[in-house]
Amino acid sequence: MRPFGKLYVFEGPDGVGKSALSRRFAQQMVALGTDCEHLAFPGNDEGTLGKHIYDLHHDAPRYGIRALRPASLQVLHVAAHIDTIETRILPALQAGRTIILDRFWWSTKVYGLLEGINRNMLDTLIELELLAWRGVQPAVLFLVCRHVPLRPEPLDHWRRCRDVYAVLAAEQAAHYPVSLIENNGLIEDTLAVLLPALQSPQSSQLPSAHGRDDQLPLAFDPEAPHPAPYTFSSLAPAKPTPVFETYWRFAAERQAIFFKRLATAPEPWTADPIFREYKFTNAYRASDRVSQFLIKQVIYEGDQSPVEVFFRTIMFKLFNKIETWQLLTAKLGAIRYVDYAFERYDRVLSAGMGSGQRIYSAAYIMPAGSRAFATPRKHQAHLKLLERMMEDEVPWRLAEVRTMSEGFTLLRSYPMLGDFLAYQYVIDLNYSTLLNFSEMEFVVPGPGAQAGIHKCFSSLGGLNERDIIRVVTDRQQAEFARFGLTFPSLWGRPLQLIDCQNLFCEVDKYARLKHPEITGSSQRTHIKQRFRVNAVPINYWYPPKWGLNETIAQGRRGESTG
Repeated sequence: MRPFGKLYVFEGPDGVGKSALSRRFAQQMVALGTDCEHLAFPGNDEGTLGKHIYDLHHDAPRYGIRALRPASLQVLHVAAHIDTIETRILPALQAGRTIILDRFWWSTKVYGLLEGINRNMLDTLIELELLAWRGVQPAVLFLVCRHVPLRPEPLDHWRRCRDVYAVLAAEQAAHYPVSLIENNGLIEDTLAVLLPALQSPQSSQLPSAHGRDDQLPLAFDPEAPHPAPYTFSSLAPAKPTPVFETYWRFAAERQAIFFKRLATAPEPWTADPIFREYKFTNAYRASDRVSQFLIKQVIYEGDQSPVEVFFRTIMFKLFNKIETWQLLTAKLGAIRYVDYAFERYDRVLSAGMGSGQRIYSAAYIMPAGSRAFATPRKHQAHLKLLERMMEDEVPWRLAEVRTMSEGFTLLRSYPMLGDFLAYQYVIDLNYSTLLNFSEMEFVVPGPGAQAGIHKCFSSLGGLNERDIIRVVTDRQQAEFARFGLTFPSLWGRPLQLIDCQNLFCEVDKYARLKHPEITGSSQRTHIKQRFRVNAVPINYWYPPKWGLNETIAQGRRGESTG
């Protein structure tokens, strides 16, 4: 008797390259000598029910139908799925052939939810499809993801679709071998990630005599036991530690504190003793007091020409301290490159230091730079650094870069600006009108984030720290749901790469007390900064291009995730 064949499923939203990827995967398997067939739901092969339904879906007027209601269309799709399962897939698997399938019952679930189909009706349709499968399980179910669609799609709807897929994957990870596949680069690179699946010893399974495998839960129950952590991809099985769950709980609690303070709720804002005693940055970097000051009173106050915006932003970030900016403006008036003179700025900063004022933030340490500029004092070297950047016309060169990565590389080429500072600076400049890149485009993990990552994972399994941040950011909704957490977003804006990078840094500190047994790579055991209430209120205001300020003015709170 021939062994039962393998079933490989490719799922994901429209526009992620799923169909092309599944076809190329099938071609690779044929090239390796595997007897396999590529099929798709609902199917568009001539002479099949799927072909007729495919044509009806995409050209209903041709058949005298003005429009198909979403529920009716899903009934037709499920009928096509069942026809393909019974006439093509099951006979091939029973004959020992391998099937590469583009879409699964997950598509019925996701698109049905997005179309608002009655939940009872939708669950009934899925139960019918599961009965047709007779308990067959995929060897691997690849969930294909991208940061942006490959073809024009309504972005709001596409992102909702992507998020619903992520939540469904978290729900079903206990029942299916799910592998998350990032398809953001060349298709050949993505295929290289899929190759280990070809050697997977797992076969598709028929139902056993002891029970049915097709009775799967169709709704997420937050009270049910959480499934074990699952692999991020077949190439890189990162292994989470207990700190990984703490990462999500930290983010949810910190954001809850943010909204309680915003609503002027009385103290205490949390029952967590670590939060009550120690200082941690916000879940969103742009919500921190220093970032808010930078955005409102440095970047968007004054001349908006590239030269002046760049000059003000970097002048502030060199010291990253509100009090230093206030000292400069009190003594010099408006901070402008047009009337900048080294001697004036040096005199004010030196006098401030002479009176005992700290001019640098404790958030991170600026390199001294004495070797690069041969100056006796640290702040003088930083002024010289900014002078050189202005002389090199960096503002205009930045305005011409095509990606955030190019902007980072340009800043990174200057003395004292290592990976961490160059990335922080390009994020700050991206708040302005000088740059306009998505914060999901590029990330550089700082030392604190790297320490946090290695506390959250005992092994990265082939991923690097950048990969981990990107994967974690992409699957945030699924992880909040998996741990039964409610996360109020930033008025509808999900966590971005920079935010998740910062959260790893903060969790490194938090875990020193929460998980002292997990030391990671930093070996630090204490948290330096204690929490002190700053009574000065913040009127939150974000880069206008984010589209949040009108919502905030209307008093609406962030959307909840999880």
